[in-house]
Amino acid sequence: MAWWGKALGGAFGFMVGGPLGALMGIAFGHTFDRGMSQVDSADREADQERIQAAFFTATFSVMGYIAKADGRVTRDEIQLAEAVMTRLGLSAEMRESAKKLFNEGKAADFPIDEVMQQFRKETHRRITLIQMFLEIQLQAAYADGVMHPAEREALHGICRHLGVPTGLLERLEEMLQAGFGKGGQGPAGAVDSLDAAYHILGVDAAVSDAELKKTYRRLMSQHHPDKLVAKGLPEEMVQDATEKTQQIKAAYELIRKSRRA
Repeated sequence: MAWWGKALGGAFGFMVGGPLGALMGIAFGHTFDRGMSQVDSADREADQERIQAAFFTATFSVMGYIAKADGRVTRDEIQLAEAVMTRLGLSAEMRESAKKLFNEGKAADFPIDEVMQQFRKETHRRITLIQMFLEIQLQAAYADGVMHPAEREALHGICRHLGVPTGLLERLEEMLQAGFGKGGQGPAGAVDSLDAAYHILGVDAAVSDAELKKTYRRLMSQHHPDKLVAKGLPEEMVQDATEKTQQIKAAYELIRKSRRA
């Protein structure tokens, strides 16, 4: 049974406690207050399910937090959250849970510091998962076309709690503006221009062929769906990860073609 099936069934409480467990309780209608004391650290399946649940819970609640950072939640931001739910292929029950988490994130007393601290601990600082989390939050910040200073400040605070440099956030922002990870916009893997291709790979146009190939292989490995699921990415996000690998490949091939011309 998938982690969300256990959560809906109320048999998941022993796996996540703290503020994320409290949010799950609201989202799924159960009391998750037993923490992790009963989890066998050698149980890889339980560990993976706990990370998946933490990722899902943090993702949608923090999207609500980012949306409210500038003082109001716009229709564009709500539509972006719904688009992410659609892209992930969430069931009706899961969509309702995601919406509840989004609404919790909008609350004035949302414990962002505690949520991020626990999220960092639950994901075992797995940078690829944290990067995907930040990519989604950047999409939320740009839902209405611009990033408000308050939203940028909120994202910088999140980076501090997750222990990642703001430089990573800036690189992800450039990739987003180049079209990386924007589901539903044109054919899967579409790359509009050579400039966008370089931004998607996060390299300068002057990069050597050897370094370009090295970067391409690293990004393909980081975004490989099977590897991400093994690290704790919810299976619902496999399609999103697959589209990103298609974009990475398309960007690399476009650059290689331009260099052979």
